[in-house]
Amino acid sequence: MSSILIFGPGYTASRIAAALNARGWRVTTVGRSTIDDDAAVASAIAQATHILSSVPPDSAGDPVLARHGSAIAASDARWIGYLSSSGVYGDTGGAWVDESAPVGGGRRSARTEADLAWQALHRQVRVFRLPGIYGPGRSPLDRVREGKAHRIDLPGQVFSRIHVDDIVGGVLASVDRGPAGVFNIADDRPVPQNEVIACASALLGVAPPPLLTLAEAKLSPAAAAFYAENRRVSAGKAHRLLGWRPLYPDYRAGLAALNAMTSPTSASADPATAGSDHR
Repeated sequence: MSSILIFGPGYTASRIAAALNARGWRVTTVGRSTIDDDAAVASAIAQATHILSSVPPDSAGDPVLARHGSAIAASDARWIGYLSSSGVYGDTGGAWVDESAPVGGGRRSARTEADLAWQALHRQVRVFRLPGIYGPGRSPLDRVREGKAHRIDLPGQVFSRIHVDDIVGGVLASVDRGPAGVFNIADDRPVPQNEVIACASALLGVAPPPLLTLAEAKLSPAAAAFYAENRRVSAGKAHRLLGWRPLYPDYRAGLAALNAMTSPTSASADPATAGSDHR
């Protein structure tokens, strides 16, 4: 039986776990309460055929690598994955980036260090660089409903994003047939965040929020920092080498599907979620 050990069973990784569990895999997860149990984690690493970490670095670095990196490096796992961020590319002025682009010039220096450390850890490592993640319960539709959505007056600002189910699809494609390496997983249509918020508002039948300057919006430092970078993320490598195609190739398809899920006939992100680099 194939078995996967998942560090950090959060929003995205929990869905990957569910998909593999549905395939009959044995799934073991390590969260905050168990990451310090060295003996149990070492045993799980030794037994796993596959290992995935979705744990972001903190001020002290990557906690998984710090505590268990040596054991993972020595493991016989035939597939190791790390959910990274397209924020490692920094600001490109709206230009396209692929996996050959330089990293480390942006605001996410700790993420870049972790990204590079995972690449160097083991010959079977796959690093997935993800842009802004959206999905059920965590989308522009939710932000508009809650009155927390913003439209910021920054002409030319463009972002990439990805539906959480398409991350699952990309990871499963890698598990099934993909080589080791770095892969961007993003949809096919980077657009301004304002366009996404306007679409969400239209789907909900409400007026879009007013266009504000950054100063007028009074965003949190984290949300404001999101607008300091501007790039388009290409997933062409994942298309070619993993045979992966997104179920939701653009935000319109993704938001329409989410809206259908929560409409009265069928049975519910802030800018820093729908167009940034949060897992």
